[in-house]
Amino acid sequence: MKTQILSHTPVEVSSLCLGAMYFGTRNDQASSYRLLDHYVDAGGSFIDSANIYSHWVEGFKGGESESVLGRWMQERGNRSRLFIATKVGFDYGDVPRKLRAGDIEAECEKSLRQLNTDTIDLYYAHTDDRHTPLEESLEAFDRLVKAGKVRFIGASNYLAWRLEEARWISETHGWAQFCGVQQHYTYLRLRPGTNVKPQEMVNDDLLDYCQVRNLTVLAYSVLQAGSYTRDDRPFRYEFDMPDNQRRLETLRAVAEETNAGVNQVIIAWMLQRNIIPLIAASTESQLAENIGALEVRLTDEQMERLNTSGANPI
Repeated sequence: MKTQILSHTPVEVSSLCLGAMYFGTRNDQASSYRLLDHYVDAGGSFIDSANIYSHWVEGFKGGESESVLGRWMQERGNRSRLFIATKVGFDYGDVPRKLRAGDIEAECEKSLRQLNTDTIDLYYAHTDDRHTPLEESLEAFDRLVKAGKVRFIGASNYLAWRLEEARWISETHGWAQFCGVQQHYTYLRLRPGTNVKPQEMVNDDLLDYCQVRNLTVLAYSVLQAGSYTRDDRPFRYEFDMPDNQRRLETLRAVAEETNAGVNQVIIAWMLQRNIIPLIAASTESQLAENIGALEVRLTDEQMERLNTSGANPI
């Protein structure tokens, strides 16, 4: 497994992060354990969860992903070898969609119990709460860092200008700063004006900001739940622009040239742009295919074609 430095930290994390969204719900405990073991056996150590995962699945209430991870780590005795991320901010049950100090600290305690750990390696603000002052939220995150309950903090679903505002506040007060931003990001581009709320898509502005500020970008929904390769999984959002047809043609051509799968090329493209993709799978064969992207090396010419295919290249 390749690794890279998480910005503003001394830590090297796995270049492929394993998303644990459906562990404990759509993936029962046994299949979740198999996927986790497979990822770790491949050298991975960076696992991503959230307090809300996955309350929207019928029969569940949230917290299942963290709980399965906690039991698995206890049984395997491997907590010290892992880098565990989880999140706070979205609503579920009687927990509001807020980043008030009390919400952050209470949910952190709950996540620590469910994960069966003393420290969360990376704790994300899962959404930008515009109704709570950033100062209140960031000070609460800083208290958790100073208390040793959290090592590093990150943002998810934030616009670039809000990240800069948060950076300035944290720097001014000497508080912990966001070390990365996890955002919806895939190879195709949305039709302008498409609403994906409450998520935020990566855009040119965010990529430029993160490059200038040396902020790690982490990508979720990279493979669009199989839509690139499965006819029964249409794209959820408006990706049917003419330039995206050209991008798809280029993507498929590069996959054929490299003897790799389309999904593997997308992951490899992100890795060579220093993006950390979150990979998810419901079966071990899917996970193995995603991890196999580490063996795909795109040439400079192929990267140029992928980057510039279609209008307004990122």
